[in-house]
Amino acid sequence: MTAKPTTGGVPLPQRYLAIAAMSAGSALVIIDGGVANVALPTIARDLGTSASSVVSIVTIYQVTLVMLMLPFAGLGERVGLKRTYQTGQLIFTVATLLCFFAKSLPFLLIVRAAQAVGAACVLAVASALIRQIYPSDQLGRGLAINAVVVTSSAAAAPTIGGLILGIAPWPWVFAAAIPFALISLLLGRAIPAPKPRSTHFDFGGAVLCAAMFGLIIGGLESAVHGDSPVISAAIVAVGLVVGWYFVRREIGKPAPILPVDLLAQPVLALSAIGGFLAFTTSMTLLISTPFRLHDYGFTAAAIGAAIMPWPLTNMIVAPVSGYLSDRIPAGLLGGVGMAISVTALTLIATMPADPSYFQVAWRMALCGSGFGLYLPPNARLLVGSAPRERAAAAGGLVSTVCLTGQTVGATLVAMLLALGLGTGSVPPLVSASLATIAGLCSIARLRPSIRNPTKTEVDEGVPTLKQTR
Repeated sequence: MTAKPTTGGVPLPQRYLAIAAMSAGSALVIIDGGVANVALPTIARDLGTSASSVVSIVTIYQVTLVMLMLPFAGLGERVGLKRTYQTGQLIFTVATLLCFFAKSLPFLLIVRAAQAVGAACVLAVASALIRQIYPSDQLGRGLAINAVVVTSSAAAAPTIGGLILGIAPWPWVFAAAIPFALISLLLGRAIPAPKPRSTHFDFGGAVLCAAMFGLIIGGLESAVHGDSPVISAAIVAVGLVVGWYFVRREIGKPAPILPVDLLAQPVLALSAIGGFLAFTTSMTLLISTPFRLHDYGFTAAAIGAAIMPWPLTNMIVAPVSGYLSDRIPAGLLGGVGMAISVTALTLIATMPADPSYFQVAWRMALCGSGFGLYLPPNARLLVGSAPRERAAAAGGLVSTVCLTGQTVGATLVAMLLALGLGTGSVPPLVSASLATIAGLCSIARLRPSIRNPTKTEVDEGVPTLKQTR
């Protein structure tokens, strides 16, 4: 059988420059998005605000990101992917520089919201640009490389923040990512600039999308942080009503802000649901585990060292998984990955009462390898199965699924902690249950009635069961 010829992509060596530019851009928003966590106590002291109030520096960043991801993906399709990406970098960099002038919490919150606007522009179109950079038969490894950059940047952010705080005031923590912005902008000439679509941008749909996510997530955050249950429930209810109207409004549109046209395909709907559950699972475990280890007597340094095998194994497994996803169906890789993760999560839940470092570390490594095997093929299927003109919408969906899952996972842990169940075996058992459902969603994609390749997949060489048996 003759191999299918490679299609698309940026020619070498320009491709390497484009990959470097995209990697620096991803590192920029991930590092600066996570590096603030370690500086919160210092910021609270210097600005004279309470610890509970200063947490809003993180919350406003996350909520703004989720609200704007899909609208900016739709905007990127119309004004240009590269223009949206680099505009986001400029906004992010300028907002970061404004941190040096923050003398009050309200001003810093405005700056963080502006940073999130820039980050949303970058993340909303990043996957679509990666699809333009790599040949179709290398898309999986391209997304995996980007996933490694994101994972390693997230893992390095607390360490970078701690080192900077040891020698400089807290505004310099936010400046840590500026070199990545300069590198990405300087190398940005190599990033392809596909022709934008000449269609009208649905501003009303964008507002409804932002309102839906903002109200629902804001209401959940409000409830978790001890606000009035009635008011919090009312906010969520309004968000659900807005969401119901928004979804009905989007059905039938040729290029909806919420990609209901893509989610109408069962294989993509299952991928989105599975991705959401996987990110919820991972965040639930990663946030709850430090509390559990603290109760076991682990120091802060020991807790960080015990959790570190998760991102390390993820960084190793993700590129291999991405390479395999160009040849093996995502349903099979995802099913195996979640089976590994469920096993590891069960083992974490049943750890001895006084575990050693090694007993924690190898379980975290096993769990990280399972997620590393699951996530890149899942993203490859979501992005690669969409028509090229809808690649930004598919990429925005991937990022929105990720951020929403992480936000729900953090909220779930806060709820379990409030109920007195967040420091024992309950969080990993809940995570194991969610991972099981994610695995079933992945395996369901192997059914011929669901895993029926679209014309786009056939044209671009996405592997099918028949091709890989």
